Amino acid sequence: MTAAHFVVAIVAAQVLAQIGTFTLPALLPNFIARWSLTGAEAGWLIGAFFAAYVAAVPVLVALTDRIPARRIYMLGTGLTALSHLGFVLFADGFWSALVLRLIAGAGWAGCYMPGLKVLADRLEGTEQSRAVGLHAAGVGVAGAASFAVAGLLDALAGPGAAFLFGGVAALLALLIGAAAMPRGAPHRDPGRSPTALLDFRPVFRNRAAMAWIAGYTVHTWEIAVLRAWGVTFLATAIAWHGAPAWLPGPSAIFTAAGLLGIAVSLTGNEVAQRFGRLRVVTVAMGAGAVFALLTGFSALVSAPLAALCVLTWNAAIYLDSSALTAGTVQAADKDRRGATMGLHSMCGYAGGFLGPIIVGIALDLTGPNDAVGWALAFGHVAPVTLIGLWVLRRLGRVG
Repeated sequence: MTAAHFVVAIVAAQVLAQIGTFTLPALLPNFIARWSLTGAEAGWLIGAFFAAYVAAVPVLVALTDRIPARRIYMLGTGLTALSHLGFVLFADGFWSALVLRLIAGAGWAGCYMPGLKVLADRLEGTEQSRAVGLHAAGVGVAGAASFAVAGLLDALAGPGAAFLFGGVAALLALLIGAAAMPRGAPHRDPGRSPTALLDFRPVFRNRAAMAWIAGYTVHTWEIAVLRAWGVTFLATAIAWHGAPAWLPGPSAIFTAAGLLGIAVSLTGNEVAQRFGRLRVVTVAMGAGAVFALLTGFSALVSAPLAALCVLTWNAAIYLDSSALTAGTVQAADKDRRGATMGLHSMCGYAGGFLGPIIVGIALDLTGPNDAVGWALAFGHVAPVTLIGLWVLRRLGRVG
């Protein structure tokens, strides 16, 4: 298999594994009403995915330094399929859904970074950086499409059809991974002794890698907030003001936001290679902080303005997406790439766990129909983002 065909196969598998991930956020307003969920409970259903990911990813990704990543990937896609199919068969309230979301998070821990590491281990230099960008784009396209697919299938045949689609897609990803990924164990430098499985001390000493990890942590916090609550926010704005006939529904708007984000992400990675990652990341995080503050208040004015703010904020978030991950990959010690990427993902998804829950708590305190509540819920992301940018720059000019 040529390098180009290999990249296409891995990215296609990642798209299929990801396509059902945001089915629950896409349908969250319906589940809040159906199961009488509080804002905090809704936040926990979103955050549980990230919590399980954080717990599983350091072990699963670090294992790819020792055993074939193909095995980890097949486990991850199998768990992903199980979580989606479980929603069809067993989900009937908060607790059953929480368990299935935990399974989904563990499954994605076995898919995302292990799949990316398979690419990184085979490629080097600019070819590697571009493959990382394509991988991020593929995952982003799938995430964006999942909102539209879930909304369409829910409208046609109910939420069970949306989750069934995600389960079947994950099984197809398992088959592609089994066929395309290397069967052999990763190569190790014979002159270097292996470290303990969860010994991240060498990674913490790598200042360049830790700078990008800090940036990725707040990046994932930010994107998790918008992905988890964006559809619900847009539905609220439309309920308050109504919507002109030309404005699409919330799921379609968020799909458009995701697709726009992919183009921005690919452009950002190319621009970062030319002008420096640190500059691109600084612009992206600064703009993201501004629009985190503006978006919540936009619902006071009109649904079209709220949609415009969501689109713009989402674009700012995606601008540094590929640059941050490519920075960590290239800064990693080759023999500790799995551990480095595991810590990168673990820290990032820890932010993804906290952000949606904080939004839910803010909405419970003020009420989901209070614009001040949405301003607080989204606005808390601004200082988080700026702190992350300060830490990244403090660790040194690594771009």
